[in-house]
Amino acid sequence: MKLRQRTKTYYRPYEGRRRPLWQKLLLAAVLLAAAAFAVLEGIVLSGGRTQVAEGAEAPEVMVVFGCKVDPDGPSILLRDRLDTALAYLEDHPDMTVVVSGGKGDDEHVSEAQAMYDYLVERGVDGERIVREDQSRNTWQNVNNTLDLFRSGAAADPDRVLLVSSDFHLTRIQMLWNRASGGGDALSTLAAPVSHFPSRVQMFFREPFALVKSFLFDR
Repeated sequence: MKLRQRTKTYYRPYEGRRRPLWQKLLLAAVLLAAAAFAVLEGIVLSGGRTQVAEGAEAPEVMVVFGCKVDPDGPSILLRDRLDTALAYLEDHPDMTVVVSGGKGDDEHVSEAQAMYDYLVERGVDGERIVREDQSRNTWQNVNNTLDLFRSGAAADPDRVLLVSSDFHLTRIQMLWNRASGGGDALSTLAAPVSHFPSRVQMFFREPFALVKSFLFDR
């Protein structure tokens, strides 16, 4: 009778499924993009706070940045900004206010005019409001407002209060310092975003807008 030979088996640790190189590179790119987005979002959030100097360093002029105007008046986002400005103006009624925003193709009036009307209807002295109604984006908002100061259409201040939605303020400060040469002392009023879909949209949009402005708005 022939004896069946035993075949020796050796233990091999489980090595897992080996991924092709292209999958590894794709995964690395996705993780890198996610990390970069998280860093940019952190930068956006870090600048989106109310920080207003007081005493001798208190701001001299308020600048309210525009947003979409609906057929029946300022959009929810724009009303959030204007209501935030109004709350501050209650204690500073003599402050000069610049409202900045032009007329989009789908708007019946300029953002500056809509803001002016909203503020005046709520008790702000129209003589203290200066309208900048030519700009179509944030870079133009900043430059056209600075041109108003330089031309004497509004008093040229050393201390400025910037008012906009919280997600917007980091980009505004970066562009203001770039356009002005960095000589102005900036305070900020961060308006809450009460429209939840807009907050979600801006959560994803603003980091990319920050990169775009950093690279191209010059």
